[in-house]
Amino acid sequence: MPLHQIHKEKLSKQIKAEARALGFFDCGISKAGFLDNDAARMEQWLEKGMHGEMSYLDHHREKRYDATKLVEGAKSVITVLYNYFPERELPDQSYYKISKYAYGKDYHYIIKDKLKQLLTKIEAFSGERKARVFVDSAPVLDRAHARRAGLGFVGKNTLLINRKGGSFFFIGHIILDLDLQTDQETTVNFCGSCTKCIQACPTDALRPFELDARKCISYLTIEYRGETIPDQHEKKWDQWIFGCDICQDVCPWNRSISPHEEPQFETTEALKNMSREHWQDLTKPDFKTLFKNTAVERTGYRGLKRNIEFLKNK
Repeated sequence: MPLHQIHKEKLSKQIKAEARALGFFDCGISKAGFLDNDAARMEQWLEKGMHGEMSYLDHHREKRYDATKLVEGAKSVITVLYNYFPERELPDQSYYKISKYAYGKDYHYIIKDKLKQLLTKIEAFSGERKARVFVDSAPVLDRAHARRAGLGFVGKNTLLINRKGGSFFFIGHIILDLDLQTDQETTVNFCGSCTKCIQACPTDALRPFELDARKCISYLTIEYRGETIPDQHEKKWDQWIFGCDICQDVCPWNRSISPHEEPQFETTEALKNMSREHWQDLTKPDFKTLFKNTAVERTGYRGLKRNIEFLKNK
């Protein structure tokens, strides 16, 4: 094996070891470049209008499909997965449901900070780099890069599924000008004949490997900015007021995953103690106290109250 290849392989192993030390349960590396097949699928989905009001998905498409447009001279994409599956869900007394990823502090800051630490370690090995870190906040095809890095397959619920860690995880990336040993892309789909996620979706938002966001509870409770929820979804909500985990909860790949070990993702006592009456009487100061620095801030007080009102008499 040529000397430069040995160096690439050794450096890639060092990076993965550092990623694990920072709490990422899996890490893979792919070559930076144009994602031709993924770009074609994304364009078809956008043309169907399935992204609803998420107009930001129409923007910066050339950057979304090509990592070298995001970082000058980019050669590699390091992708990491960080578990957020809680040991316990919110108690039944809470009545209303929020997605598990929003139980604790906002993941954007936590994962980005860890990625910056990882980049510092990389630069200690290789010198200063042209690089950027990304956590669900820029035009990056997260699942495509993760799949290309061998970290999982995209399931029929359109989520990335890792065979060791299911799908309850955050995805982050470092795009950088460092030539690294890449991992083998996951090309096999392990859903088989299973359609549990499609059958369980109460609003029929799912078809195999395709999500119509306009019907998705997560989209309608977070991204959708209308004053009221469309009437056709009445009695299909199952008490979700922020996000939805149904298609993940029924997935066989999530049957035996381990809970996270991140203290900042722990549920606060205040959130655990919320009752149906507390939710329905929620004031703006209450909202700010309860959800400061959490992902729920994205929907805002008015959005969350709209969602609660929609379910209040259902």
